[in-house]
Amino acid sequence: MFGDMMGMMNKIKEAQDNVEKTKERLKTVLIDEQSSDGLLKVTVSAAREVKSIDIADELLEDKEQLEDYLVLTLNKAIAKASDINEKELGAAAKDGMPDIPGLGDMFK
Repeated sequence: MFGDMMGMMNKIKEAQDNVEKTKERLKTVLIDEQSSDGLLKVTVSAAREVKSIDIADELLEDKEQLEDYLVLTLNKAIAKASDINEKELGAAAKDGMPDIPGLGDMFK
């Protein structure tokens, strides 16, 4: 019984390490998004960090339009990043977890 507990604890530690490695890797996964007309381009990481914003000069003339473009384009990029983030971290956590009845349902 004690050996089983140690094995489970090692598996949990392994899962934690795997999740941390995945978090670090997600910082390097880049998602590019642009407005429908290509006047605004953003890049975010799968860790949901904005990496770059490229704004066409013509958007600088209209503050409200630029703000709208930023909100829409950033939200699209962040939604994609969140989807990747959740899938990758969920898989990393599930792969390293010990086989405990009922626990697998938590990661669906």
